[in-house]
Amino acid sequence: MELFTVSLPTSLGQSVNKLSKLLTEQAVVDLHIGSNAESAAAVEFQVVSEQDIRCQAVLPHFQLQLHGPAVYKATSKAIAEFVISELEPDMLSSIIRRKYRNHSSAESAAIEKYCHDLLHGKEWDGLGTRFLDADRLRRKGKVAAEIEQYLQEHTQLNVTGFTTFRLEPYRRELTEVVEYALDEYVLDKQYQEFISLLKYFVFLQDTKVPMIHLLHKGGHDFILYDESFQLLDSKPPSDRIVAEMLETEMNIEDMVISSLISVSPKHITIHTRQPEMQVIRTIETIFDQRVTVCVQCVSCSSSLDELIQP
Repeated sequence: MELFTVSLPTSLGQSVNKLSKLLTEQAVVDLHIGSNAESAAAVEFQVVSEQDIRCQAVLPHFQLQLHGPAVYKATSKAIAEFVISELEPDMLSSIIRRKYRNHSSAESAAIEKYCHDLLHGKEWDGLGTRFLDADRLRRKGKVAAEIEQYLQEHTQLNVTGFTTFRLEPYRRELTEVVEYALDEYVLDKQYQEFISLLKYFVFLQDTKVPMIHLLHKGGHDFILYDESFQLLDSKPPSDRIVAEMLETEMNIEDMVISSLISVSPKHITIHTRQPEMQVIRTIETIFDQRVTVCVQCVSCSSSLDELIQP
């Protein structure tokens, strides 16, 4: 007895086999819960064409009242997993193309990368994989709930049509991800342009002191010393335009860059235990070959260990 058919577009190639495997594996898991071993044989998923998968009740094991709810739930979870893992990237790309038609292909690709980082890692690395896993599970649950309700009332499910014309809360969430990714892309682009401008200014600027030692206490806390390791009292940049740029654009925790520009050293040695921090990378970008990063040397080993924040 046929329960329902799930259809995919032929353009997805071998995806019908991936979905069939997901459906079978999820049914085995869910139909064993609170039931006997024969329940696993109550249904089977058959690939009947390049795009169709049929859910077939196996008689006499299958009982609609007993197995029906578990079959719908298992199917909805498997299809939701397929949507998140296989279709979500294309859905994001479609939203980007529709909303931002004037962007170049390179810009669209960059926004897609920001979306991927937001959903799968980079943006939330500090929170670990637990946050990412929980957020993915939440999206999957949102999709599965709507699919399960649909299957209880229909015998044909076209996955492409369903993701295009239904799943409104999920699609709205992906649209919000795209909008946030665009904002981040624009802000980062503006910041990189600003950094490039500072780098050009530093290149043109005459050097005022031969050497600066920059001790990184931790976080965004730095101390400036001269070449003799004497405390340096830095002053704001004398150039009015640069001073205004820094005041407007630079984050307060990155104002160490303002101090470095004001003294215009020929060489900078950064003493740090956190060489991968963004502010240190920014200093390296702006001052280029003038910068040396030291993680432990005779000059700083004792003083930095005393100053460093726990």
